[in-house]
Amino acid sequence: MTVPTDLGTPRAATPDLLRSVFRQHAAGVAVITAPGPRPAGFTATSLTSVAADPPLLSFGISTGSSCWPAVSEAGHIGVHILGEHQQELATTFARSGADRFAPPTSWRPGPHGVPLLDGVLAWLVCKVVARVPAGDHRIVLGQVVEGDPEGYTGTAGRSRPLLYHEGRFNALRD
Repeated sequence: MTVPTDLGTPRAATPDLLRSVFRQHAAGVAVITAPGPRPAGFTATSLTSVAADPPLLSFGISTGSSCWPAVSEAGHIGVHILGEHQQELATTFARSGADRFAPPTSWRPGPHGVPLLDGVLAWLVCKVVARVPAGDHRIVLGQVVEGDPEGYTGTAGRSRPLLYHEGRFNALRD
């Protein structure tokens, strides 16, 4: 195997450099929801499994996000893994100023009042255990309290995740 040796021209560290590099990194797509007088939710590609025992996960959220006030106050949050059939849902929850929980979004109140989205591949409800400052974001640590790993399976009986790559939502290819 030949290993490429041209690393290109280094660029100074900027927000644009970070965004440009991470456009090359395919990520799973999730929607994070928080309860409140008006439920809140946003599309996240920063979801990470942190530990198995106790079961912990993390995600990042901008402190400038319209959802930050709800997430900053929430005792519990919902984590929804989206399937390839949910590009429109991902776009809705990524859109600024959208009424994300209005039709056609289908959802119901779940454990601890957390809004749960219908038709997702899997979901978790997590107790928020920390909000760690990280620049203009917070890294939220959640401890899983319950969930369902066997959500929507589609017409072929298989679950296929929605991915985010090069600034677009994508599906896996066979």
